[in-house]
Amino acid sequence: MKARNAAFLAGALLLPAAAAAPAQQRSEPTVQQLALAAGYKAQFTCSGIFNGGKTEALIRAQELSNISDDLAPLLGRVGNAQVDRDEQHVSVRYSDHLPPRIAAWRPHLGCTGLPPGATSAAIRHLPQLEFAAPPPNQAELPWPAGDRLPALNASERAAQARLNGTVAAAFAGDFGGVTSAVLIVSGGKVLNERYLPGYTPHTSQRTWSVAKSIAATVIGAAVHRGLLTVDAPTALSAWARPGDPRQAITLEHLLHMNSGLDSGPAGNRTDAVYFGGGLVSQEVPRRRLVSPPGDRWRYANNDTLLALLTLREKIGDRERYLRFPFSALLHPIGMQHTVPETDWDGNFVMSSQVWTTARDLARLGLLYLNDGVWQGKRLLPRGWADYVRTPAAAQPSAPARTTTTPRRGYGAQFWLLDAFPGVGAGAHAALGNRGQLILLQPQDDLVIVRRGYDYSGNRFDGPAFLARVRAAITATEAPSSSGTAAGG
Repeated sequence: MKARNAAFLAGALLLPAAAAAPAQQRSEPTVQQLALAAGYKAQFTCSGIFNGGKTEALIRAQELSNISDDLAPLLGRVGNAQVDRDEQHVSVRYSDHLPPRIAAWRPHLGCTGLPPGATSAAIRHLPQLEFAAPPPNQAELPWPAGDRLPALNASERAAQARLNGTVAAAFAGDFGGVTSAVLIVSGGKVLNERYLPGYTPHTSQRTWSVAKSIAATVIGAAVHRGLLTVDAPTALSAWARPGDPRQAITLEHLLHMNSGLDSGPAGNRTDAVYFGGGLVSQEVPRRRLVSPPGDRWRYANNDTLLALLTLREKIGDRERYLRFPFSALLHPIGMQHTVPETDWDGNFVMSSQVWTTARDLARLGLLYLNDGVWQGKRLLPRGWADYVRTPAAAQPSAPARTTTTPRRGYGAQFWLLDAFPGVGAGAHAALGNRGQLILLQPQDDLVIVRRGYDYSGNRFDGPAFLARVRAAITATEAPSSSGTAAGG
């Protein structure tokens, strides 16, 4: 298993080499560079502690290690993270003349990075979200709404035993990467579940770009409720001036990453918003067209952020917008441990900044396997599950779909796994930096969640793992004695 599937891994989820390799570095970093580094350290420390329940030592080892080459050396040039557990915020000094960068936590909405120059006095202006009634106690509810797992029958127990070796191999690094969680759901039941020592089913991690698939689901819920239409222009206010060619961009263009907008040298770098303290509404809509909408595929965090900004403007009220993902998606399907973070004006940064658990991601996968119906109630439009895995008009540069060469295609904020050995037809995935995966195989009624802390040069091979899991579930031979028990 040491050989990797290059078509899946090359240029996939971590920073591409062109973006990761530092340009000609100044001998001394600028204040702006130091502000970004301090914002990164504050944001990840804040989220790791108050969302993930991690120790500062674990955050340094996992969240603040193996990051992009341009940021990594700067983390040592800024101050240590100062954690105020009573007030629930983190500050990092970077200048003798400016206040420290601050990230502040709020219930349900997680950590927000204040803009450079802001003091802790600005925290009181951050949007807040409260719910009148507490959610049901999941410990008392059966899976999938709750955490009481159903008993397995004899056939399922045999499949579970066969999976032990494959799951153990994932934690041993045989598929690449650094694995922190694996959860396998077949036929709606949890067949295998394992976590890194010290982690539990309620341990939260950042989703990175798996958040884009969560965002697509929120958009789907809005389409189901008549708030949005995918083939209609976004009508964003930033583009409302007569003659602005961006008025031709539709929500579908954004979901397909076919907007035609400039997204910089690396579309997965949105530093100004992610940890620079910039607002989505100010930073993202200002991009200009570089190709006609629909003509070119370009991976872009901005397209996801623009889709969510479209939803905010359609709803028209900040508090209603903040409540929408919870009322329309997260709470109805039991994603109680999911925290979608915002900028300091309440724009969801749901292209990356969502913290959640493996079980919550499995719940999302089950919603798609059931075509948007959860326990008898439709939450997504009929056919939305097919829509997100239908190839976009423009595709990533790769071998043609008519060949048998493995390739990653793109749907609507989901990746398509074409012609990978053993994965089967129709396989698709939510993929995120550092090895975050939801692998979906509808023909097998199969959901696989894998969490990790991968880094460049050592990435998890998702298609190979999916193929091995499928083979183990369908095998009829006696269970292997290798591996560890489920839930270890």
